[in-house]
Amino acid sequence: MHERPTWAPAEIDISRPSIARVYDYYLGGSHNFESDRAFAQDVLARLPEMPKIAQDNRAFLRRAGRDPCAQGIDQFIDLGSGIPTEGNVHEVALAANPRARVVYVDNDPVAVTHSRQLLAGNDQTAVVAAGLRKPDAVLADSALRELIDLNRPVAVLMVAVLHFVSDDEAPAEIVARYAAATVPGSHVVISHAATGGRQDAAGVQDLYNQRPRSPHSMRMRSREEVEALFGDLTLVEPGVVTIPHWRPDPSDGELPAPDSYPGYAGVGRRD
Repeated sequence: MHERPTWAPAEIDISRPSIARVYDYYLGGSHNFESDRAFAQDVLARLPEMPKIAQDNRAFLRRAGRDPCAQGIDQFIDLGSGIPTEGNVHEVALAANPRARVVYVDNDPVAVTHSRQLLAGNDQTAVVAAGLRKPDAVLADSALRELIDLNRPVAVLMVAVLHFVSDDEAPAEIVARYAAATVPGSHVVISHAATGGRQDAAGVQDLYNQRPRSPHSMRMRSREEVEALFGDLTLVEPGVVTIPHWRPDPSDGELPAPDSYPGYAGVGRRD
């Protein structure tokens, strides 16, 4: 029933959806399977604008990736980086600073395999197969240590990933552990799903929480809860706002109404 393409790692179960591959489908990518598309279609039946929201997250990633470069930061750790698509962190960073270094971290085998294929021969990038829930292991990884000097400022990115970390897993503590490993001047970049008071967005959360069919449970959070994830970090302007409203580009055109947008974003600085 499920044909395995040649690029699919042998160890994955293609009959089960994954977070990274479902998200790849939202973005119009081709590294997904029937199981991913079927789950994504159920999400789209509840929230048809999900592809636009995924695109907004990618656009935020690009904007938030440029900002550290403007502050002189040339090191990036992208946690839960997913399957590569247009506008990856290394493309943004290297365009701003040819000496920039980027480490991608993900635990999805397709994301890791495709990332390594894409970045083969690029000695200013590395791909680490690991989950963000284990900061000590991620930060001790030899590939990361070869590229990232934690004695210099670094930007740690957690874009569209912390809503897959439950309250029991203490997401604020995970963020704090990554931040604590950095020096003053470092940045932490977060975007996060929210209901925005909308029943359709709440329905998506319910769908993700229908285990075992869904790829992973989801915990959408309010603006106040997303702000709390930054802990003692200093929020840079404009603070935690709906995703498209974080320092939009002039070319972005008309922005959606912020009072019902299902997601927040912000950047914190370690002082």
